[in-house]
Amino acid sequence: MAPTTDPATTDLDRVIGFTIPGRHARGRVARLGPVLHAILSAHAYPPVIERLLAESLTLTALLGTTLKNAEGQMTLQAQTEKGIVSLMVCDYKDGELRGYVKFDAERLARLGKNPSLHALFNKGYLAITFDQVTTKERYQGIVPLDGETIAQAAESYFLQSEQIPSVVRLGVRRDAQGMLIAGGIFLQHLPEGEVGRERLHVRLDHPEWQHVEAMGATMGADELADPALPLETLVWRLFNEEPEVRLLGGTSLARGCRCDATYIQQVLTKFPETERAEMADENGVISVDCAFCSTKFPIALADFVPDAL
Repeated sequence: MAPTTDPATTDLDRVIGFTIPGRHARGRVARLGPVLHAILSAHAYPPVIERLLAESLTLTALLGTTLKNAEGQMTLQAQTEKGIVSLMVCDYKDGELRGYVKFDAERLARLGKNPSLHALFNKGYLAITFDQVTTKERYQGIVPLDGETIAQAAESYFLQSEQIPSVVRLGVRRDAQGMLIAGGIFLQHLPEGEVGRERLHVRLDHPEWQHVEAMGATMGADELADPALPLETLVWRLFNEEPEVRLLGGTSLARGCRCDATYIQQVLTKFPETERAEMADENGVISVDCAFCSTKFPIALADFVPDAL
């Protein structure tokens, strides 16, 4: 079913950033609609997996848009060895999102309608990677997949990996036409930058951050995923009593899968001619499926230059 939400009266597929100088905090708010539909419609996921991927893509949009350079890439990956969900991958690059989930359908069918994160993943880990293409810098943090939800797992990640207290709230709902809408808010404490200053987590209290944290916790799923509610209004509802809240502009989101036949053929060229022959069917065609978009790419052996003797 194609998305039917009227874009003229909704706020979808966008992320905005903001700072609260008086509280030493920053945040981002995101909402996904048609982009989410385009990604999910490429797969026949059951509702539980759709919700998991919708929340994870929203989290990826929130974190990915913190990249300063458009060429940078952010990847979120959750993986286990014996979990019902064996692998989940989402990534963001220059406003484009993609993602997929690999899972055991038979074992999933034996669970209830609202399984916990632990029930889906068992003992797993969460890896978040930031690749800064222009500077060639790459940062990756890996932590145990803790919490009952992907939002709680993200909060645990920032506390363990970066020692930065954070608030993550994610919400998913269906609109009147049955299309899935997902929204999220991400709040973080900003280091004040003084040399030798104590980290926030070792102090007994920090009223500035505690206030931001408490306000963020009041944001419900219905508001986050309400397409009729502008993102700026969400920020205003939470922090309208603050002396100053600075909006940092927005980023439009799109579905983006970077696979194409030319790229796949280049990858296959790296394999020896004999191995390519083993991959091909009786018609001399190698079929390659993209896990992200479920597109099949038929690559004929005749299209390759024979290996030099």
